[in-house]
Amino acid sequence: MIKSYSPHAPEDLVAEAPVTSADEVAKAFARARAAQAQWGRGPAAARAQALSDAADAVAAASDELTRLAVREVGKPLGEARGEVARAVAILRYYAQQVYDPVGAMHEPSSLGLLFTRRRPLGVAGLITPWNFPIAIPLWKAAPALAFGNAVALKPSPDATATALRLAALLDEVLPEGLFTVLPGDGDTGRAIVAEADVVSFTGSTAVGGDVVRSAAARGVRVQAEMGGQNPAIVLPDADVESTARQIAAAAMGFAGQKCTATKRVIVVGDVAPLRDALVAAIEALGFGDPAQATTAVGPVINEAARDKVLAAAGSATAAGARLLTGGVATDDPGWFVRPTLLEDVPADHPLSCDEVFGPIATLHAVPTLEEAVAVANNVPQGLAAGVYTRDLTAALATADALEAGLVKVNAPTTGVDFYLPFGGEKASSVGGREQGKAAQDFFTSLHTVTLAPGEGP
Repeated sequence: MIKSYSPHAPEDLVAEAPVTSADEVAKAFARARAAQAQWGRGPAAARAQALSDAADAVAAASDELTRLAVREVGKPLGEARGEVARAVAILRYYAQQVYDPVGAMHEPSSLGLLFTRRRPLGVAGLITPWNFPIAIPLWKAAPALAFGNAVALKPSPDATATALRLAALLDEVLPEGLFTVLPGDGDTGRAIVAEADVVSFTGSTAVGGDVVRSAAARGVRVQAEMGGQNPAIVLPDADVESTARQIAAAAMGFAGQKCTATKRVIVVGDVAPLRDALVAAIEALGFGDPAQATTAVGPVINEAARDKVLAAAGSATAAGARLLTGGVATDDPGWFVRPTLLEDVPADHPLSCDEVFGPIATLHAVPTLEEAVAVANNVPQGLAAGVYTRDLTAALATADALEAGLVKVNAPTTGVDFYLPFGGEKASSVGGREQGKAAQDFFTSLHTVTLAPGEGP
């Protein structure tokens, strides 16, 4: 059985569901293919109306979904509300993108017509994490559905209840079998990859690598977003107080459990002013019960996640780093760990090189911007990066030099505009970009059609 417990009240069993077996996955895909055959050939207006109705259904249930996200994954109330609103906007966006061009006319080499058109791939297998239990499933599912595919979704076990409630809402407005949630474990995920016509994954690097290899062995299109070790470079002319507040929120908000969270703060020149302001900003963040409106930092998702943050902080201090704030658990029920900032972490320490999914970040001082960029790029990942400066020339040059799919200037590394392509460089991403206009490319295949005139009598 899959069991999902609340991270801030670990005795609270939020959901319990049977593990979907490989045989059950195969049957679900058979139903999805039958539904997709009609959906993909149907008129664009029908798909647009269905997605618009889905947006209305999610909007009508926004309070319920908000409470569920707070309860099941410990998302702070304000962020949970924002996620539901974003999910509604995603559905409305793709309801209209249905009408985008799906091909182009070309001059033929002889008489007749020559054109391209996009066609759906079939059934999309989606494997999603727990940290955005509504937005990430929908930013994958909405374009897949908009362009004529069916969807089979395996959510993280820690987000089972939210996914099942989302499926119930969409079942009211979509054809039967078109959107299916398949709760399960790693075996369920592998069975989905073995059946799917296209695969979209968000999660850990280790699992993502397995997904990519399995899909590639079948010749199936795949995208995998696998997190980041995201830097924020702070130049000497940056506004110290504003920069500190933004970085504190980006590093520690939702207990640092975002793939775009700031993990390394790289200061050019004198580090002292930003160090003091950043510690103060981190310690000022609302900490505790995620159901409270003033909370910015709630629990991490489970005991193992909490222990990993504490172990990383302890290992770094043992290696010579200085703990500036946090690094301790609390006596409260739930998996709470104080937001943690360390300085002088060795460059080869795992905390400087690998993502720790929790409220922990490191502070580094370098003498020049060139060295800051080198430090920022000297990790396997390349998802998001930030630059803080008033110098436009320096901002543009740094943005161009950073090896990251998402670069923000004077803005937090967190936060993604759903109508623009999203993805990373290096080990952060494999395959095509997600969201925006790029989603049409990923969830469809481009066909070339030659129409020659028939011979006359």
